[in-house]
Amino acid sequence: MPPTLRAALGLAAGFFAFVAWDQSAWWRAKPDYAFGWLVPFFVFFVVRDRWPRIVAAVHACAAVGSPRASGAGAWLGRGAATVALAGGALMFLLGALLRASAGASQPATLALTLGAAAMALPLIFFSAPESPAPLAAGFGSDARVRLAAWFLFPVLVWIVSAPLVSAVETQLNLFLLHKVVTVVAFVFDLLGLPLEQQGNVLVLPNGNVGVEDACSGIRSLTACLFAGSFLAAVFLDRFWKKIALVAAALLLAFVTNLGRSLFLTAWAWHHGPESIAGFVHDAAGYAVLGLTTVGLLVLLPVLNLRLSAVGKRA
Repeated sequence: MPPTLRAALGLAAGFFAFVAWDQSAWWRAKPDYAFGWLVPFFVFFVVRDRWPRIVAAVHACAAVGSPRASGAGAWLGRGAATVALAGGALMFLLGALLRASAGASQPATLALTLGAAAMALPLIFFSAPESPAPLAAGFGSDARVRLAAWFLFPVLVWIVSAPLVSAVETQLNLFLLHKVVTVVAFVFDLLGLPLEQQGNVLVLPNGNVGVEDACSGIRSLTACLFAGSFLAAVFLDRFWKKIALVAAALLLAFVTNLGRSLFLTAWAWHHGPESIAGFVHDAAGYAVLGLTTVGLLVLLPVLNLRLSAVGKRA
């Protein structure tokens, strides 16, 4: 591997080591982001798993006839990479200054994470070896772009494990919470069961059930986003399949959390609101985790199914 590219990878690894140290404060403090402890190990696993293909991509960049973007595509690609590199450096510096002056804070962590992510891929792009006789091609076929694409998951997954700014996280939490409560009230009304919605409180004939922030599903949403991204990076080979699995993970998180809320409300209806505390509440949460995991694992072979193979069997 060329020294320039090795240095770029080492620099990017250093940025993300600092990001991991900074984010670890939130992984300890916020249960919603406790899965962040797995991120460094999963990143290492994915890079190690892809290393032979990364090395092959490096050789493809240096080979005679290696595809290179030409014309307007080349200018736009270089311009976008330059802007991302410069903007990422400024954002990372801003995050470092906020971290140094105020300690761990959500704006500082987000700035550090976005800055490191914005810098990493352009660093790889600009450090890729040159071809002695390149071949003109579209930007998407550029060998340097393909090399950088192998690092999409190791770079972007850090954004998932970084806490959102408080205002954004609060609004997202409230949005999800409102949707869950509204759907639960609608389903019970559809079944002919009297139930009144008062904000985030469901009024039952035998008492009230308060739907807390933890029941909004944001915890399962972030965890499923991370799990879906990891499974897509390791087991799926086409970009559209990766996007489909991540989208399915988000949908599964919402649907299973909604099912959990319906179950707990129904349990409270029959056994009283106090009955859902403790074991029943925790068991429903673990069931959601298990169902989403099984759902994602079932989707993997479905997305990997080759239509040509199906046609031959038919």
